[in-house]
Amino acid sequence: MQEEILLQISGKIKERRKELGITVQELADKASVSKGLISQIENSRTIPSLMVLMDIIKSLQIDLNSFFKDINFHKKDAPVLVKRKDQYQPFEKEQAMGFNYSRILTKNIKFSTADFVLLELEVNAHRPMVKTEAFEFKYMIEGKVEYQFSKKKIILEKGDSMLFDGRLSHTPVNIGDTKALMLVIYFFE
Repeated sequence: MQEEILLQISGKIKERRKELGITVQELADKASVSKGLISQIENSRTIPSLMVLMDIIKSLQIDLNSFFKDINFHKKDAPVLVKRKDQYQPFEKEQAMGFNYSRILTKNIKFSTADFVLLELEVNAHRPMVKTEAFEFKYMIEGKVEYQFSKKKIILEKGDSMLFDGRLSHTPVNIGDTKALMLVIYFFE
């Protein structure tokens, strides 16, 4: 659960910084911290101390109460995590020439079975909302899909990915004019 909260906090900080049109360095200067720390926070690699977090939030011109208002602290209402392709983290492995690795997501789920599936959606494909007894990871290979949840809709395009608790009612809708293809990984507990 702590990981989901960290992802929500880091996402809000990065989103607000971009809304303000300021760089990582400019935010770091305003909050009196290093550029590296802001980068680590935005990429969910570290949790700042409470005082540092408060300085960052104030530097982003956000009221503390409104910043935490939408943070979901309850596991039963786990958030939907969307990672856009520009958020993937490149990394290198030793003795690998011409290999371009991008870390999409690292997620620890204890005692889990993973099922890897390719899902192709025809144009105008449809089905009712469903629930799955698994966490679901989606990676868009081709096409454009709108994922519908009971209270929100999320559009995914080629290169985007998403992780969510499949116990949330959901269904994908192909909103493109060609077939959509995605990699789906189910993590059953």
